Amino acid sequence: MRIGHGYDSHRFAEGRPLILGGITIPHPLGLTGHSDADAVAHAVTDALLGAAGMGDIGRHFPPSDDTWKGADSMKLLAQVVRLLEGRNHQVVNVDVTIVCEQPKIGPHADAMRERLSSVLGISPHHVSIKGKTNEGMGWIGRGEGIATFAVALIDSIEDLDALHARHRRDPGL
Repeated sequence: MRIGHGYDSHRFAEGRPLILGGITIPHPLGLTGHSDADAVAHAVTDALLGAAGMGDIGRHFPPSDDTWKGADSMKLLAQVVRLLEGRNHQVVNVDVTIVCEQPKIGPHADAMRERLSSVLGISPHHVSIKGKTNEGMGWIGRGEGIATFAVALIDSIEDLDALHARHRRDPGL
């Protein structure tokens, strides 16, 4: 098993949709960025790449490359899942914390969990989405943007197959 940590942050901007975890959230401001600026997808992508020892999102999808301008970050995440599978890894679970004063994350958490789980190929029960405020402190507290943290656990597919075989032999494990 391998664990990775991801982080992303973006400033708010007018004239852009707010996309988090592949879901468009009603809000007067969106996030700035080269792609669709989905800070949740970016943090999860970095966590997965880190767990696999494959660098970060900028290495795979550099902002200097116009190929990724306006890109759907969930499609980028799906490409990373395929890269992991090519290395015989699969996602076990993901835990995400979104830090912002507005919008409230709770009403959208289940939709984000569903969308992320479908891209990651895991059950929504293995995806956690939490919203936190910064209690009015700093750039987040002033409502200038959003920060997102993610932790991901991956495992090699043969290890999981062996674990499932052991559980079939001894359900008490």
